[in-house]
Amino acid sequence: MNQILFAGVIGLFLTLVGTPLLIKLLARKGYGQYIRDDGPREHHAKRGTPTMGGIAFILATLLAYFLSKVITGQPPRFSGVLVLGLMTGMGLVGFLDDYIKIVKRRSLGLRAKAKMAGQLIVGVSFAVLALQFADNRNNTPASTKLSFVQDFGWSIGPVLFVVWALFMILAMSNGVNLTDGLDGLATGASVMVFGAYTFIGVWQFQESCANAQTLTNPAACYEVRDPLDLAVVAAALMGACFGFLWWNTSPAKIFMGDTGSLALGGALAGLAICSRTELLVALLGGLFVLITMSVVIQVGSFRLTGKRVFRMAPLQHHFELKGWSEVLVVVRFWIIQGMCVIVGLGLFYAGWAAQK
Repeated sequence: MNQILFAGVIGLFLTLVGTPLLIKLLARKGYGQYIRDDGPREHHAKRGTPTMGGIAFILATLLAYFLSKVITGQPPRFSGVLVLGLMTGMGLVGFLDDYIKIVKRRSLGLRAKAKMAGQLIVGVSFAVLALQFADNRNNTPASTKLSFVQDFGWSIGPVLFVVWALFMILAMSNGVNLTDGLDGLATGASVMVFGAYTFIGVWQFQESCANAQTLTNPAACYEVRDPLDLAVVAAALMGACFGFLWWNTSPAKIFMGDTGSLALGGALAGLAICSRTELLVALLGGLFVLITMSVVIQVGSFRLTGKRVFRMAPLQHHFELKGWSEVLVVVRFWIIQGMCVIVGLGLFYAGWAAQK
């Protein structure tokens, strides 16, 4: 359990101390944020704010995870390393997108096909590897069954699993990316979800089927390959994002960019897949889903009827244009995200209790 504490504290410390150094470096190189002219007018003042801040919490998370292993003398586990690999790979795709936007002065960044190709390569690699490395109970990091609070139903097979995993990775990455439109919004929401996954990992470790002989309710045990390691990853991410929030909250000194949003979305999808909570993540990350759906509704309505449902999509900008201040939108959306996490954890516990 000490691994979790060390990972969270180290991640927090590294981003608190390291982010201002990154801000100075990015500002010196002139790597500032591009602001759309059709967005809220208040956002124009943010033009030039350093971006690609995701570099800070990606590096902090990696260092926090491996340092916690060194300090406690515990070896890295396959599930944790795979989730970190997915996070880093998606972050690299986002970094290339940000770099082209800012340095090459091409406002759209990576071309759509190139960006999708990068995400597909990273996602397929994760999905294929996640079905390897079985432990002595024959558990691999991922399962070919669908899951809510545990696996259920029949196996969908490795091919359909890869397709399903790709859908989850792309959906969560784009969801966090769309949410990252106001200072601190996506970062604060991510802290809550990673906190939830820290709890889930610890609970699954304590109620693991590997310890069935000592459990009071062995019928409700969890067949997850490395639950404690997933909790270490989640704690490292929670701490790193929490420290980054100090600099990213309004008025933001730095933005995470696609580097950060794609990485966070990939990490969320990876944690959900490896902890067997694939459908539950839609509730735990309910704010990301809500904001993504607002874009789908807006685009669908405009194409079908020529009319817009919202003043602007994603949803957070609709409320800005209605007169809400940026801070008001962020805090109220954090409250929504907090409620989603509470309900999600409640259902997770109820799923365990129902099997008593």
